[in-house]
Amino acid sequence: RRGGFPRGLDELLGPGVVDPARLAQEVAIFADRCDITEELKRLQSHLSQFRAELDGESPPDGGPRPVGRKLDFLVQEMGREINTVGAKAQDLAIAAAVVEVKTELEKIREQVQNIE
Repeated sequence: RRGGFPRGLDELLGPGVVDPARLAQEVAIFADRCDITEELKRLQSHLSQFRAELDGESPPDGGPRPVGRKLDFLVQEMGREINTVGAKAQDLAIAAAVVEVKTELEKIREQVQNIE
């Protein structure tokens, strides 16, 4: 239903109190602040890099690959993205998922810190 929300504000606050242009601007700002698309894209990128590191081959000299620090860094970056998602979350299901992911990331971080 078009115009329902502004009309409802007019009914609540009185006609002409709400500037439609200002309302549109505020709604756009709010929508941008709640959008977690970029954080999810970066999180997916970090996960892909993490998997690639885990699946990586040994260097040509046959020695071990120093993956521990890189994995630890990637877990830290994933944590940052999840924290941002949590800060932007306006949905209880997303907020609950953020808590679960943070718990699992902490477990992963403990394991990764034992890798050289």
